Amino acid sequence: MAKTYSYACADYEGMEDCPGKVTAATEAEVWQLLETHARIAHGEDPSAWSDEDRKFIGELIKEG
Repeated sequence: MAKTYSYACADYEGMEDCPGKVTAATEAEVWQLLETHARIAHGEDPSAWSDEDRKFIGELIKEG
């Protein structure tokens, strides 16, 4: 079975009401998709995320 990676926006504290979820074959693809989601759905600039933000988000990416 092929490995997949996923991220659910609702897992991020304060974003519990967001239905955004992404699943991809690689963790790098998940990062691209979740950054696109952050820009479009939340008006965020992922390039402004701190190292701590990125570390926390990375911990929320699930392998499955």
